[in-house]
Amino acid sequence: MQELCNGLILYHGSYCEVREPDLQKCNARKDFGKGFYLTSSKEQAESFLKTSIVKAITKGDADADQNYGFISVFKLDMNSELYSYLFETADTNWLHCIAAHRKRKLFDVIEKEMAAYDVIAGKIADDQTNTVLTAYIGGAFGQIGSKEADEFCIKQLLPDKLKDQYCFKTEKAIGCLTFVESEKVWIRK
Repeated sequence: MQELCNGLILYHGSYCEVREPDLQKCNARKDFGKGFYLTSSKEQAESFLKTSIVKAITKGDADADQNYGFISVFKLDMNSELYSYLFETADTNWLHCIAAHRKRKLFDVIEKEMAAYDVIAGKIADDQTNTVLTAYIGGAFGQIGSKEADEFCIKQLLPDKLKDQYCFKTEKAIGCLTFVESEKVWIRK
């Protein structure tokens, strides 16, 4: 996990080029809540393209035959103090934060605490880990929040193999991102 610092390069994969992030267009029930999500891994951003395209086609935001997406590149300019929280590892605190944001009223206190941050960063719970997280939230591993369920879930996620994600949650945080360029990427269907 890279610390937030001047010059940090971050990537965003989407069905369209994103030059100016708009928090109003961001979904609420994601891993770290509503925000603009980026990663320090270009490969991770590229792996998200197919999912983004499918969602955009379903919502009518893209043509049914669209077979390309964009990697938008941003540079972080720390021109103001950002209140940030970084999860160094995929541990119990990280798991509870994701569960709190994905399912309303599951861990209310955590969700309220995290609302104070401009940026939250940690491991990404991607499409490959979604099934495990859904099972955890559904109670398939035992009582949600119990030591046994938490440990079992985290072990299934293979946390050492997970990439990172940065959620820019406020206008102040978005204001620290400078668009650098975008790259059109063709997708095999």
